[in-house]
Amino acid sequence: MARVDQLASERSKAQFDVDEMKIVWAGSRHTFEISDRISRLVASDPAFRKDNRAMLGRKELFKNTLRKAAHAWKRIIELRLTDEEASRLRFYVDEPAFTDLHWGMFIPAIKGQGTDEQQQKWLPLAYKMQIIGCYAQTELGHGSNVQGLETTATFDPQTDEFIIHSPTLTSSKWWPGGLGKVSTHAVVYARLITDGKDYGVNGFIVQLRSMDDHSPLPGITIGDIGMKFGNGAYNTMDNGVLQFDHVRIPRDQMLMRVSQVTREGKFVQSNVPRQLVYGTMVYVRQTIVSDASCALSRAVCIATRYSAVRRQFGSNNDGVETQVIDYKTQQNRLFPLLASAYAFRFVGEWLKWLYTDVTQRLQANDFSTLPEAHACTAGLKSLTTSATADAIEECRKLCGGHGYLCSSGLPELFAVYVPACTYEGDNVVLLLQVARFLMKTVSQLGSGKKPVGTTAYMGRVEHLMQSSCDARKAEDWLKPSVILEAFEARSARMSVACAQNLAKFANPEEGFAELSADLTEASVAHCQLIVVSKFIEKLQQDIPGKGVKEQLEILCNIYALSLLHKYQGDFLSTGSITSKQASLANDQLRSLYSQVRPNAVALVDAFNYTDHYLGSVLGRYDGNVYPKLYEEAWKDPLNDSVVPDGYHEYIRPLLKQQLRNARL
Repeated sequence: MARVDQLASERSKAQFDVDEMKIVWAGSRHTFEISDRISRLVASDPAFRKDNRAMLGRKELFKNTLRKAAHAWKRIIELRLTDEEASRLRFYVDEPAFTDLHWGMFIPAIKGQGTDEQQQKWLPLAYKMQIIGCYAQTELGHGSNVQGLETTATFDPQTDEFIIHSPTLTSSKWWPGGLGKVSTHAVVYARLITDGKDYGVNGFIVQLRSMDDHSPLPGITIGDIGMKFGNGAYNTMDNGVLQFDHVRIPRDQMLMRVSQVTREGKFVQSNVPRQLVYGTMVYVRQTIVSDASCALSRAVCIATRYSAVRRQFGSNNDGVETQVIDYKTQQNRLFPLLASAYAFRFVGEWLKWLYTDVTQRLQANDFSTLPEAHACTAGLKSLTTSATADAIEECRKLCGGHGYLCSSGLPELFAVYVPACTYEGDNVVLLLQVARFLMKTVSQLGSGKKPVGTTAYMGRVEHLMQSSCDARKAEDWLKPSVILEAFEARSARMSVACAQNLAKFANPEEGFAELSADLTEASVAHCQLIVVSKFIEKLQQDIPGKGVKEQLEILCNIYALSLLHKYQGDFLSTGSITSKQASLANDQLRSLYSQVRPNAVALVDAFNYTDHYLGSVLGRYDGNVYPKLYEEAWKDPLNDSVVPDGYHEYIRPLLKQQLRNARL
């Protein structure tokens, strides 16, 4: 069978309505229609070509990104795109750029931490891109420990100004995207000092470059921090370094929604609670979880389509070799990743709802759900980004040797994605924050305070500590109640064990440090439970379309049971399941792989990614892989000449020398 026909044959096997699944994946028909229209708009515009990106030098690559960003803005204005449509367009351009930080961090920071007057002054300029901003928090010496930042903002009552200063080398701002060469302004985080007292870290709007000729303003040293991992990847972004030498800014450029400094230099808290600062953090982290599902689904789409096209070994009498996707080893590695892409999508949807709910509560001075929202977004950011980074690399290996080619799209996707494991909170540090929340929850169980939301199961801790799993046969593992009980028991037992071990230490902080590895494992268990429970909740909604719900149920069970298999040690050591039940779960998992197999290609088609967005020869919709791989090879600059540059200087003398040696 011709390779081009292979995927068409696979699509004919689908047992569900693919168009309806596309809408479920998008979240709504409205969102699907916008995404579909904008993705095709980008794919059809030659200005957004990206297939040559890995071959460009750094300067050329960066200038190319500036051109695309300018063209994208031009199209947004010409077509009068809404904010949602404009956001989708930037997403499908698929190139890290200064605009990411401008729209994703600079504007939300001003919206979240600026007063009404500050928002009225700065946001119109930012929305029209008459100023371009970045988010300057991380320093050379401090990232996750924000309270350890060294940059200072000292108030001068004589001039009614703050003096922004970098007192040490390690206080240099380091990593902010857009900072190196583009941003005109930054939200800079610095230690606020007034009347000789340090009031901790606050945000300040600081102009960095001249609006006339773009040169750095006096007292500002600024530049790019250099090449990063990968070929094109994040090297399209001007991550920067920034030092201040006693730079003065007006007092009203301190973000003053939560706290202010008066004209006299007095530090005062406003009547707006300080917890509002966390709103921006919750927003950014929930978008990161959504982005994880996009990156993971993209890698899975490439690996699934190529696994159906690629044939290797096991030829029958007709001489046709076996499709790689039919090997159980391939299914065992690939299908849990496919299920994870859907799981992360749905937990991302729930996090958007949670952010909206928390925001409304904060505006009404209700902070009751904030600790949970903070823990959820921190934990799920850590869980999904770690899993996605590992999964992209696994998808590359699932594509064999060809996955190592840049034209496969996977090396660059990995290089672009992997920083998510450390930006906006190092993943291990975030899990330790979740652990503190869990330990506090356990400690309050005897006080009569009932846990709610994602920790509601802790209210049944006595039952969960004693309960035994109800799975008697393999099919029992298809029951949501059985799966949830097993995951709840594991999580509760791991958290209670950590709390009991912590109680043995006279110094709680010493205990926390000593038990940190156990605590992160308890946090992972809790976060995995959240994802499983939200997938199950999704299935309880009205899901239209022939066979769509059945396929999602299969994927949900694959996600849960593959985790149970991978973390079998936790489930067994806590007594949440028996070894016999673990074996039954594995039997059921193998059966589920057989059920998802006929639908695999259609399930990745439901992501509705254009070939332009995928950027992969291996993941092409038409399956025409080998001719295109051959064609791509000849585009490499090394093939511009038959005899390579350097032949006469290096190769020819070497060969001649070898010939002379041979005569001896």
